[in-house]
Amino acid sequence: MIPRDTIQSILDAARIEEVVGDFVQLKRRGVNLLGLCPFHNEKTPSFTVSPAKGIFKCFGCGKAGNAVNFVMEHEKYSYPEALRYLASKYGIEVEEQEPTPEEKQQDTDRDSLFSLNDFARKFYVNTLFETEEGKAIGLSYFLERGFREDIIRKFQLGFSPTAWDTFTKTALQNGYSEKYLVDSGLTISKDGKHYDRFRERVMFPIHNLTGKVIGFGGRILTSDKTKPKYVNSPESEVYNKSKSLYGIWLARNSIVARDNCFLVEGYTDVISLHQSGIENVVASSGTSLTTDQIRLISKFTRNITILYDGDPAGIKASFRGIDMILEQGMNVKVVLFPDGEDPDSYARKHSSSDLEGFISNNSDDFIAFKTRLLLDETQNDPVKKARLIHEIIHTISLIPDPIIRPLFIRECAEIMQIAEQTLMNELNKLLRKKKLKGYEGESQEQIPEPVIIAPPQELAPDITDCSAQELDVIRMLLLYGSKEIKIRLQSDDPELNEYFRTSVAAFICNDIRASQITFDLALYQAVFDAFARGVDTDALPDERFFTMHADPDIVKLAIDLLSQKYELSPGWEEIKIYVPAETDGLDETVPRAVLSLMHRKLSALIQINQKEMKELDTMSEAWADHLSRDIYLKKARNDISRRLGRILNG
Repeated sequence: MIPRDTIQSILDAARIEEVVGDFVQLKRRGVNLLGLCPFHNEKTPSFTVSPAKGIFKCFGCGKAGNAVNFVMEHEKYSYPEALRYLASKYGIEVEEQEPTPEEKQQDTDRDSLFSLNDFARKFYVNTLFETEEGKAIGLSYFLERGFREDIIRKFQLGFSPTAWDTFTKTALQNGYSEKYLVDSGLTISKDGKHYDRFRERVMFPIHNLTGKVIGFGGRILTSDKTKPKYVNSPESEVYNKSKSLYGIWLARNSIVARDNCFLVEGYTDVISLHQSGIENVVASSGTSLTTDQIRLISKFTRNITILYDGDPAGIKASFRGIDMILEQGMNVKVVLFPDGEDPDSYARKHSSSDLEGFISNNSDDFIAFKTRLLLDETQNDPVKKARLIHEIIHTISLIPDPIIRPLFIRECAEIMQIAEQTLMNELNKLLRKKKLKGYEGESQEQIPEPVIIAPPQELAPDITDCSAQELDVIRMLLLYGSKEIKIRLQSDDPELNEYFRTSVAAFICNDIRASQITFDLALYQAVFDAFARGVDTDALPDERFFTMHADPDIVKLAIDLLSQKYELSPGWEEIKIYVPAETDGLDETVPRAVLSLMHRKLSALIQINQKEMKELDTMSEAWADHLSRDIYLKKARNDISRRLGRILNG
């Protein structure tokens, strides 16, 4: 359990733009920052970060919160886990108190798997550096490949012993359960016996965005053809292959800085490029590229450069994955290494500057690359060339940007020496087909008969529902609570113009309490009570009090009301056109909001009172009491109607 004062230190240190910036590429827009939402798939940015308020808000999916909420939502952490992550990021020491039995019980499978994976990482690293077997087999292999010791330690590489169950026995002796050993895939259980999955292999830990180990890859060093060269962790509660990229946790900052991500195939490609000073590189770890992996990269950049070895068959096999990148609106370039070379081998044979120069000078856009590669195979065969044209047009049709598509058409027309308009006509045909695809192949019998739905009856408004008026009052408190307003004193003398000055919070809280109004929604009442206490103690709560509140419902409400989707362009000021703001009329807006709430509350009371009257004997004393109450309530409501300038209706 983390002490309260430590929690406050963490909250004070956390800067929302830095926390979110570790996961999302942000660009400044006015006083706020804008990026693609990490919580839903979007191509037009609607995810806003406000450094001044310390909050984030997505106007697409509605997700909102503070730095802690963001880490919890993005990494699926518990509240304590998110606090520990932020404490580590900002160098705050956390001296935790002994958790209660109830808190221990709340440990999840994810917590246990993360803990076990970290233990395994330390075990494999220790075996590599501290045991004779590890140094003789594993460390010597890495050193022979040219990896420096600092790079080996940076990637936390290790070695799994040759014995059948050394790791499993060690983990069990250290209190880790058999269930999580099997669930993580570190241990295989068969016929009542247990043995290590990664026996006699050099180990490559796979990390998530925050650097937590989620799985492993193991490479065998013997020439035994009966065993696979690489073995990977099976999928688990914390490891999903299609959503993971090797090296992303070390690459993300460099990807943002260079606005480009180098995509390679294997672990050693990533490690060699890092050793050469190129850090904006990740690997798909031998799996086919997935949409989720592309979206993971798109959080940091819209540009991907794929580094290929010289194997044409492998390149063609990856074409579908690259089409998926284009479909996501990403920009793709390709670098083809010489025959017999891959990024790992080339990096080991050349200096860092030579490697960077080679990548820079040999980057080609994917459409042109694909066209040239396949064109060589047509051998001037018209049929093959026609087939190639259709394939290239299909790839270009996947690009969502209608401005970029014609540019690629022009480039391909020059390469294939064919009329640009011919390719454009084929592209338009394909685009029209895609648009009509949903209607193709449907017979008349398959089209359902139209269902005629009667227009909805216009419902009378529910005047007992005060939620809109309550929300408006809470909005005034959160946005303008500490601002000063000038209020005209009520007087029977129309010529008397006396005013007093007070804060928005003091006016609202005092008026509502004097009228004995309570909020129907408990959430609104909690916010109101916080302001009322602040008015009484002369210490009004600020925005941060609510955006960093322990109650997530209060946090969401505050952020929803404090966030603004649009900002006024500075161009209006430059051309000297003044646009009125709500703050300009608070002297009238705030009292009107309170009066509107009172009016709705009185209307609700009148309706409830009249409903009760219908159940009573008109000659009874109770009915007479209700009639007196009805007259009193209507008189009070009519008085408020006059002050609001509304038409009186009895």
